[in-house]
Amino acid sequence: MSRENQEAQEDELLALTSIYSEDEFKRADSAPGGEIQVCLELPPLFKISIKSNSETNTITESFDNTISFFPPIVLNFELPPCYPSTKPPIFTLSCKWLSPKQLTLLCQHLDDLWEENRGYVVLFAWMQFLKEETLEYLNINSPYEIQVCSNGSQSWMQVPEKPYACSSSVTPEKESFDKRAIQDVQSVSALVRYILDFSEAQQKKCFNSKLFLCNICFSEKLGSECSHFKDCHHVYCNSCLKEYFEIQIRDGQVHALNCPEPKCTSVATPAQVKDLVAEHLFSRYDRLLLQSSLDMMADVVYCPRPSCQTPVMQEPGGTMGICSSCQYAFCTLCKMTYHGVSPCKVTGEKLVLLRAEYLNADDDGKKFMEKRYSKRVIQKAMEEMESEEWLEQNSKCCPRCGTHIQKIDGCNKMTCTGCKQYFCWLCMNTLSRGNPYHHFSDPSSECFNQLFYGDPLEPFAFGENEED
Repeated sequence: MSRENQEAQEDELLALTSIYSEDEFKRADSAPGGEIQVCLELPPLFKISIKSNSETNTITESFDNTISFFPPIVLNFELPPCYPSTKPPIFTLSCKWLSPKQLTLLCQHLDDLWEENRGYVVLFAWMQFLKEETLEYLNINSPYEIQVCSNGSQSWMQVPEKPYACSSSVTPEKESFDKRAIQDVQSVSALVRYILDFSEAQQKKCFNSKLFLCNICFSEKLGSECSHFKDCHHVYCNSCLKEYFEIQIRDGQVHALNCPEPKCTSVATPAQVKDLVAEHLFSRYDRLLLQSSLDMMADVVYCPRPSCQTPVMQEPGGTMGICSSCQYAFCTLCKMTYHGVSPCKVTGEKLVLLRAEYLNADDDGKKFMEKRYSKRVIQKAMEEMESEEWLEQNSKCCPRCGTHIQKIDGCNKMTCTGCKQYFCWLCMNTLSRGNPYHHFSDPSSECFNQLFYGDPLEPFAFGENEED
């Protein structure tokens, strides 16, 4: 190796090492050479689709995910002793998402660039071409269709514009490919997952290295200390979002973990919440989120046993639920023990709600309730509630035992028919059994001189009164 070639090679490798990061350029430890990884940044809203061909069928899959980066094109090179004076670098070009034909075209263009720059170092020109012109040179646009072909023992990729004939008798080796072009596809699913995972990781890497202004605390922080909402791309620092999430979760507002930006409807993902809040708060968030989702499902009811509360799927049109946890068989309508075709029993507390629901229901709703609870139960609810309303409007309760008392006439010193307690009809205080009238003759009493105050014909029932 001449001294000029040796100095040119060393200067070029040192220059590439100083310009590019270790992820993009790695110099070999032994022989003069190394590895260049070119990661392609894609236009906005770029999408891919996979067309998988086999001997028996053809399947095309489109993906909603947009990608921002393609996995790298890898250029492995070795510098011969007569580079750059007379010979180019020895290289291979490999990529998972480019077809052998596309890689062949790139290899040929790298050769052309060497011919244009013969006698000068060319690695930087190669790297710039691969990074900035590959998409345009190969006419790659969104949506980019990746065609994968298989003959049962081997998989390879095709160029969408000129597909191969897929059969057991035709293999890609019969095409004229550059031996330096290396393309390996293990499976369709592995290729798709590799592309999506790489794009996401690269996006996160770029995000972490940038500075962002948090619109909550108005501090400027690195992306590694921030989080962003995927739909709206609004960015906030982790400390502010952590406090915001914790307050909402403690209040049980698990569906309110949306972007703090006014009128923004973007919602935090469970993964974002898990990364920021403590484990016990995330468990509460996860539990409440599941419960709220089950509550919105019409065919899900909960086991009525307070110690269980396990979600139970009910059969369409059926009224029996069997808890998978405690094996309790219950009626999905009244939540009592399953009673077959017999009408649901209604507790006294539910009569109030039942009557209100029946009065507000339309004709179809009333017929359904009569079928569910029976007409007799509905009629009983109506009658009992009417009695309760009448008692509430026309009577008072004994201050000692609660018996309903109606005052028909006479004075305001009353005697309860239930417990025989004396009490004042005006202030409803209990009276002394030795001298109950002292309450009305004592100047310090609030009912002083009001023994006969009020209308003597005021209605009163279920009790008696005594006159002075």
